Amino acid sequence: MPAVTADTLTLPRVPAPDPAAMQQRRVRSVTTAPTGFEGEGFPVRRAFAGVALADLDPFIHMDQMGEVEYAPGEPKGTPWHPHRGFETVTYIMDGVFEHQDSYGGGGTISNGDTQWMTAGSGILHIEKPPEALVVSGGLFHGIQLWVNLPRANKFNAPRYQDIRGGQATLLSSDDGGALLRVIAGDLDGHTGPGNTFTPISLVHATVSPGARLNLPWNREFNALAYVMAGVGAVGEDQQPIRKGQLAVFGPGDALTLTAGTSTPSAEPNLEVLLLGGAPIREPVAHYGPFVMNTRAELMQAFEDYQAGRFGVIPAEKVPHTDGDPAPQA
Repeated sequence: MPAVTADTLTLPRVPAPDPAAMQQRRVRSVTTAPTGFEGEGFPVRRAFAGVALADLDPFIHMDQMGEVEYAPGEPKGTPWHPHRGFETVTYIMDGVFEHQDSYGGGGTISNGDTQWMTAGSGILHIEKPPEALVVSGGLFHGIQLWVNLPRANKFNAPRYQDIRGGQATLLSSDDGGALLRVIAGDLDGHTGPGNTFTPISLVHATVSPGARLNLPWNREFNALAYVMAGVGAVGEDQQPIRKGQLAVFGPGDALTLTAGTSTPSAEPNLEVLLLGGAPIREPVAHYGPFVMNTRAELMQAFEDYQAGRFGVIPAEKVPHTDGDPAPQA
């Protein structure tokens, strides 16, 4: 899991919260993500399965894509599909993904890059491995997060943010035992590059074996920790947690995670995605690729999609040929 690496001894440090002034968040639940398949058949873990929307708000859905080592010919993506009413955040740690939309946008994201797509009023979208990766095979690992949009922004024009891995704000824990990549939001006054409609924080933390990560966390935000690799513990009471599990924290303004010491050789560090945001507290009507406020708005989204109001799928490019016909035998 390379993502973006750095020497923590050279980075700005996030001081540990003062226990006399800040309340540690207690762990309310730890759930295990079931596995499934997405798109054309790539494996995913459904990170938020079994967690109430009220605890997730403003987040809706999250998949851990892979980690999978593809053989030649095996890499898969998604077919063209619509979105409306929310944002997709695709963070790639290993491998390469190409994306394209019905408004002419697109690009390639690779190790440590994030593609932030605001679907807004409606867009058609496709994600797939590049042809070279399909031919060669290789490692693929990423996260796709869905962030809800407030009612006032659900019909905003679609937009992209192409966040390169090197743009993430890199920090260290107070003792240098953890590398923190701030992709969006604020952590102790350090701001990530992602621009969000709903105030959120999105941080990828790599915690060294045996290290303890004690961070300040916005009291107005919820707090979630999803383990992408490794084993460890969450909260001051050291509740065990492992790869594919999500911890939901209660109220407070600080949170704690600890990396295990007996770790798999392939996953020596505790790799955690930390998420938090200001709850929107609006009704949620969610079905398939649409996240709206009412059932009537969902029905309208399906009608608009079927009527072709989400844009047009671009024509496939074909090889250029000269105009002269081939000679006849």
